[in-house]
Amino acid sequence: MNMTNGQKAAILVTLTVTVGTFVTTITIANVSLPQLQGAFAATQDQITWIVTATLVAQAIATPLSGWLDNRFGRRRILLVCATSFTITSILCSSASTLGELVIWRFFQGLSGAPLVPLSQAILVTIYPKEQHGRVLVFWMFGPIIGSILAPLIGGFISEDYSWRWVFMLSVPPAILCVASLFIFMKAPQTQQPGEKLDWLGFISLSICVTTLQLVLDRGQLLDWFESPIIILGTLLAAVTFYVFVSHVCTSDNPFLNPRLLRDRNYAVGILLGFTFGMLYFTTFVLQPTMLQSLRGYPDSLIGLIQATRGIGLLAGAIFLLLFLKNIDPRFNIFLGFLIEVITGIGMSHFDINMTTSTVTWLTILQGFGLGMIWSPLMVLALATLDIRYVSEGASVFHLMRNIGSSVHIAATATFVVRSSRENYSLLVETLNPFNEIYTFERTVGNWSISGSTNLAIVSEEIGRQATMIGYVNAYYLYALAALVVMPLAFFAKKPQLN
Repeated sequence: MNMTNGQKAAILVTLTVTVGTFVTTITIANVSLPQLQGAFAATQDQITWIVTATLVAQAIATPLSGWLDNRFGRRRILLVCATSFTITSILCSSASTLGELVIWRFFQGLSGAPLVPLSQAILVTIYPKEQHGRVLVFWMFGPIIGSILAPLIGGFISEDYSWRWVFMLSVPPAILCVASLFIFMKAPQTQQPGEKLDWLGFISLSICVTTLQLVLDRGQLLDWFESPIIILGTLLAAVTFYVFVSHVCTSDNPFLNPRLLRDRNYAVGILLGFTFGMLYFTTFVLQPTMLQSLRGYPDSLIGLIQATRGIGLLAGAIFLLLFLKNIDPRFNIFLGFLIEVITGIGMSHFDINMTTSTVTWLTILQGFGLGMIWSPLMVLALATLDIRYVSEGASVFHLMRNIGSSVHIAATATFVVRSSRENYSLLVETLNPFNEIYTFERTVGNWSISGSTNLAIVSEEIGRQATMIGYVNAYYLYALAALVVMPLAFFAKKPQLN
């Protein structure tokens, strides 16, 4: 089906706004968790199910996107997903109990998950290869602007008005997106009515990613393998993963096509996408707790700092569009990961007296590097795939990106806690009357250990310093992850984009 440039531009803008609305809605609720916790009188463990439910739903629905595209067609699926996402947003705003909100958030995640991979697949299909880089950079503006707006307005709305407006805020743009999709979405239909769903492959993969997500999300809270629930979940994930892999390798019509991995660029793109997911959300999770617990920053200031990462993402995307659009995508990816290495090293030099300006500039730099990676990575991963497999390839790519985020967030949170405990144990060993420094009262100053009050003050400060060391070690781990994958970009072939 031939399309005019105006029709293509209308689809591009529509899909950009649609994905941006989805990202804003999902993120803004996460930012408002403290207000939701107070509204429902919930514990920290209970309120996090709002996030967990969405992550589990996305993990289930994302790999299903390729089959839905082939079975029902992209236009139909996008309209159904956007409409159901709008309805579930309204239902979330009207929830009367925490359990009800968790259920609607699950369905909201199911509805929105296919929007990201299918929108990318549509753009890659309707635009020629030489325009993929520029088009995907423009598409990035949707989720980037969403990541800027969510921290800024999430806390403000829930504090000054009501948490219900956090969900209702997305309804007007969501309705506009549904109308725009209905009017402009005339992309070629890809449906294959006779294609049946591989139920064994789908169910085994769904159970695997669901239990993996639950293990990663609840592991630190339940002390990992000290908990029978975590052990059972890990075993279930391992068994269902084995069933899934053995089935797709022997089935004539598998749920996910393993032959996709024979494409070298796609295989390298999957590995880089997994690492990109690891880096994308790590500081988004680490920074708020670090700044609040160690520096006493209010939520409003933390939201402003977090929003600057989106500004960095936007700057990186624009820089890429203006100056590096004709450069080998592999070099852009390499340069982006190099910036992440520099950022990780810079953040590893944080101390207990870190300034707001230092944190802000490094947050902007981190966003800039990620903005340099995102679009070239999608071009690299999908450029050499057969057009028939683009939807499925994009779905698996985003699934691996989401798993990478979950794995690294869980690993980093555990690393911070355990590193802090170890450093606390080492530091308190110096708190004894036999330490020679305590013989010089002028040197000790206000940090005397005589008396229970003074000892408690010193112990509290050592706890802060030990926690700071834990965060510093996590940022070293961040830099190491980016450093390890930097050379992988050049293992792929240079995409032929003309």
